Amino acid sequence: MRVTDMTSKQAPHFVLIHGIGGGAWCWYKLRCLMENSGYKVSCIELTSCGIDRSDASSVQSFDEYSKPLTDFFSELPENQKVILVGHSAGGLSVTQASHRFAKKIELAVYVAATMLRLGFMTDEDRMDGVPDLSDFGDVYEVEFGADQSPISAVIKKEFQRKIIYNMSPLEDSTLAAMLLRPGPLPAILSAQFSETSDIDKVPRVYIKTMHDNVVKPAQQEAMIKRWPPSDVYVLESDHSPFFSTPFLLFGLLVKAAASVGCH
Repeated sequence: MRVTDMTSKQAPHFVLIHGIGGGAWCWYKLRCLMENSGYKVSCIELTSCGIDRSDASSVQSFDEYSKPLTDFFSELPENQKVILVGHSAGGLSVTQASHRFAKKIELAVYVAATMLRLGFMTDEDRMDGVPDLSDFGDVYEVEFGADQSPISAVIKKEFQRKIIYNMSPLEDSTLAAMLLRPGPLPAILSAQFSETSDIDKVPRVYIKTMHDNVVKPAQQEAMIKRWPPSDVYVLESDHSPFFSTPFLLFGLLVKAAASVGCH
């Protein structure tokens, strides 16, 4: 049964947040599946990402980086709730929104994502939540500021398929290589959130990606153990299940929505 066939209540509204350097384009397969099944979908583009005209080097703080999501929630009517889905570093934006807008979030879903209750507060947070790609060599193309500190970075094109899209169709990794932009590293690594009790009111689900070369399975498991979600699902995918296993990812998101009464 399509969601639109049910007249008793409004279709669930999924809000999708991309990872560093990505954009709304990451979700094109998933959005198609969801909308064709009657779900409402919003794909947010964070500052300096996708078609946003800002340059990564101009983004000074995590608040500025995540402002498009903050604006979305500020404009969302008080009587509406969404299912918030974050991929990779997009998990940080999901957590920040869960602190600030808990009453508007039905469920938070972390897909191969950074899931840290207070962001990057400690060395342990950084060890668990920041990708370590040193095994692959010199993989980053870095832009430096006047003081020679890094202000943005992107994985070099020749490494992207091996690291990010190792199980994804070739046409998708080719598309991504054309669209992936440098991300504002200092702004993202500065993500720190004040403790609130409201965040405990937001149910969370984590979707693990077992062949992930970016946020490795051991890191995902460490974050899950430190801040246990209500459910953990597993995908035999790379870091980009929206490309490599879109049908399975769609199924898990629908299952997660059903777990909180959203059908």
